[in-house]
This record gives sequence, C-alpha cells and structure tokens, in this order.
Amino acid sequence: MQHTVTSPGALSGLLVLDLSRILAGPTCTQILGDLGAEVIKIERPGRGDDTRGWGPPFLKDAEGNDTAESAYYLSSNRNKDSVAIDLASADGQQLVRDLAAKADILVENFKVGDLKRRGLDYETLKTLNPKLIYCSISGFGQTGPYAHRAGYDFLIQGMGGIMSLTGFADEDGGTQTKCGVGIADVMCGMYACVSILAAVNHRHKTGEGQHIDISLLDAQVSWLINQGVAHLVSGDVPGRLGNGHPTIVPYETFPAADGPFILAVGNDTQFQRFCVIAGAPELAEDPMFATNADRVRNRKVLIPKIRRITIERDAADWIKTLEDAGVPCGPVNDLGQVFTDPQILARDMKISLPHPISGSVDLIGSPIKMDKTPVIYRAAPPTLGANTANVLKRHLELNDDEIAGLAEKGILDLGLHTSDKGQEKA
Repeated sequence: MQHTVTSPGALSGLLVLDLSRILAGPTCTQILGDLGAEVIKIERPGRGDDTRGWGPPFLKDAEGNDTAESAYYLSSNRNKDSVAIDLASADGQQLVRDLAAKADILVENFKVGDLKRRGLDYETLKTLNPKLIYCSISGFGQTGPYAHRAGYDFLIQGMGGIMSLTGFADEDGGTQTKCGVGIADVMCGMYACVSILAAVNHRHKTGEGQHIDISLLDAQVSWLINQGVAHLVSGDVPGRLGNGHPTIVPYETFPAADGPFILAVGNDTQFQRFCVIAGAPELAEDPMFATNADRVRNRKVLIPKIRRITIERDAADWIKTLEDAGVPCGPVNDLGQVFTDPQILARDMKISLPHPISGSVDLIGSPIKMDKTPVIYRAAPPTLGANTANVLKRHLELNDDEIAGLAEKGILDLGLHTSDKGQEKA
C-alpha cells in the first residue's frame, strides 16, 4: 500500500538534530519525524549508521541485488535527512555546532564524555542555543558507577531483570531468554521521546531548553512493572513461567491438535464459560480452582488438566468457539501471518514508501492515530549522505563551492555511492 500524508504534522516546525545510531535514538527520532518534525540524521562519511551493515537481509535493487540498505537500518530511520559529516574533524564539528545553534532538539547516544571532547556537549551548545533540548541516551546514564560503560540491548535485558522472567522454568527444560526484538532499546527510545515532548511543553512556558538523561538500564527497570513491584512488595524473587502469567490463571498457550493457541482467562466468569465449552464444568466448581487466587495457587494441578483437554481439538475450532462465548483467546501468529492479517492491514500497520534504489520499500507503520494531525510518511529511510548538500544549503547557507571543498577534504559525504552492496558494507 502506498501511504503518504502531505498535511502538516503535530510537530511541524521543530528541527531535530539526530546524532544517534543503532536503535534507541533512531526509534525516538523516527517517532518525532512521523509526527512532523524535520530530522537531520548525522552519519559517518563512507560508513554511516552501524546498522546499515547489520544484515542480511538487505533491500534489493531493481535487478534483485543486495544494496547497502539493511532491513535493520530501514526499521527506524524513515522521515529523516541523511547528512554525512566527519565528527572527528574540526570543520565537521563546527558544522554540527552551527546546525545545533538552529535546532530545537538534539538526540545523541555517544559514550559519556565523547561529545564533550569534540565541543558538542550540552554545556557548550546551550551557550549557542539556550532553547536547545538536548537528549542524551546511554547504556547506564550520565552518572553512577557504570556511566562509563557501553550499553547494548542484550546486556541490558540481562542486567535489568527481564531475562530472569522470560523463558520456561528449569524443570520444564527452559533457561533465561531475551526478547526476540531489541525491546530495551525500543522502550528507551519511547521514554526519550516522551521526555523530549515534555521538555518542548516546558519550553513553551519558559523559553528555556534543558538536558535530558535517559539510560537503557533505567528504562528497562521501569518496565518491569507488575513483576518489579510484586518483588518490592513481597520480597520474593519471581521465576520463569514460560508463557504463563504470574497472577492470572489460566493465561498462557495451550496445545491444540494442530499447534498452540492462547487462552487468556481474565476473571472467574470467563473461566466458568471455558469449562462449559471444554466439557469440564466440574473444574469451575472445584474449590481448588473456583477463584483466580485459587487457580494461581494451584496452577501446577490445573494447567495439566486443561492441556489434556485442549489437545483434542484444532486451534481454529477452539478460537472460534471461545470467541463466540466471550472467552479471550487467539492464535500464535508468525510474521507472515501478522503482515497479512486483515486487522493489521486495515490499520495501516504495513506501509510502502517510494525508494530511490528499489522503487519502493515495505515498512511497519506507526501505531499513532490522530484525527487532526495524523502521522506523516514523507520519505523512506535515506541512503547515506543523500541530503548532505541540500541540508547545508538550506540551514547553513553554504554554497556549492564550499560544499564541494569540504567533500574533497573528506569532511562531507555527498551520497554518491548508493549502488554499494550490503555485503561490502558489513
């Protein structure tokens, strides 16, 4: 589906300078771009964002060959201009300072102290632009004993506790397992975006910018949510329950004759309905299972009984019958099934945007639906350096000769290598 919106977005008029890479920062700035902000993505000449080489898969060109655009990079970089500047050079640092002087928001995820050595830290830039909202994303934050460490999603999932809750129990042959996507990075990007929008509102009232310090570890700990607070309240250290829920039973996957399905009983009435449909009304009448608290306490007795019942019928049969009775349930879809699901398609969660190399590229849509200022899909993720000249002309009023001179020195990349193959970038 080709899906573009040309009306101004909610954040139209805001200029974002994106010095981030990988996933947390780019997730944040892609959301800002979707909502209408202009996002200038600063990348390294010749190489760009690390994730450009994180494949396969890579986007194919018209002849079916791999390009330099990895699917990983494409996942979080639409609605941005790619400007390739060498931040190791004094001239490159000055260009970024000049852009920061005009920006509303700056997002960076360098190691603590790296940008200070280059004169691109908040304390330096706020003297040029007191209204600048400067968001630092790091593994462990700007303070504390771990501040100097590099942070990666997998590491943070382990340190932040979510892996201790994910996977099947030891007695069921399980082990600690990370989530199948970089959820620590993504959620950190979400918290960063919320913080930036709060800072924008503060600036509306006061005229002043501020420094935002967001860390992957802090964000990870914050979304332990009910499990984290349950530990703080009880002192107990929860273990792994596979697909089970710590305080609701039955609420997990169950085997059908042709594969698993999800049964998500949320209250006692729903459990009673399930038991009737399952041909086992006596389970709902048993004092061991009558209330949810009873079922949680006796899950190891109840779950095997339910599994022996569900295995007798196909998943689709269970799902239809239970849905008709108002008992929450559903399939366990693979990604092929997800992106062909009629509800997903109706909600524009699969989109297609024009791309200069492949002709078009399919992407995941935004979940944000706003009736007055809808999400804007202006452009696919840019090729490396594709917008360098245009941005420097518009925002810094550099002329062609100045830009060409900087490019000759290797300070700028003007994006003249879009046919590079992904495997050469990796």
